[in-house]
Amino acid sequence: MKTLNFLILALTLSALACKNDKKSAEISTNAPSEIPKTLKITLNAKSNTEVSGNAVFSEEDGIVTLTAVVSGLNPGGTHAIHLHEKADCSSDDGTSAGGHWNPTAEPHGKWGDKAGYHKGDIGNFIADENGNGSITFATNQWCIGCEDDNKNIIGKSVIVHAGEDDFTSQPTGAAGARVSCAGIIEY
Repeated sequence: MKTLNFLILALTLSALACKNDKKSAEISTNAPSEIPKTLKITLNAKSNTEVSGNAVFSEEDGIVTLTAVVSGLNPGGTHAIHLHEKADCSSDDGTSAGGHWNPTAEPHGKWGDKAGYHKGDIGNFIADENGNGSITFATNQWCIGCEDDNKNIIGKSVIVHAGEDDFTSQPTGAAGARVSCAGIIEY
């Protein structure tokens, strides 16, 4: 009888252990499949200016959000911000970053325009009376480190321009000198 009770107890405990393992497996398979990604970069002055700041990229649920905070700008001025082809900010004037990031070979334009726009055509922002400005931009057309070359922003750069993007001049929007640059690289 003792052997039978012991056998029943062992089988019961074994069944409970399997049931708990199944619950653990169910919990882990229902966990979020994508961990939010965040990348912070430092904007450095270019073209003999004092324009600097930082840009933060975060990706969650297929949306990348850029928040850039910049100082040393022309007070009250409108300034363009773009993503450029290369994460190379080594030149004094920022031209080492190449042209606008345009993997789909579209004309320059305003983001979302039916006539076309570069994946790097973010837009304009206005500096306050102290020369400080910020912009927040979100899109599902970018990713941080994915396999899609038409979306992956790693290896590109953020450029702040001295002037305003007119959204029509080709291929740059006539935004003027590159006054700040930061390479988008993972550490």
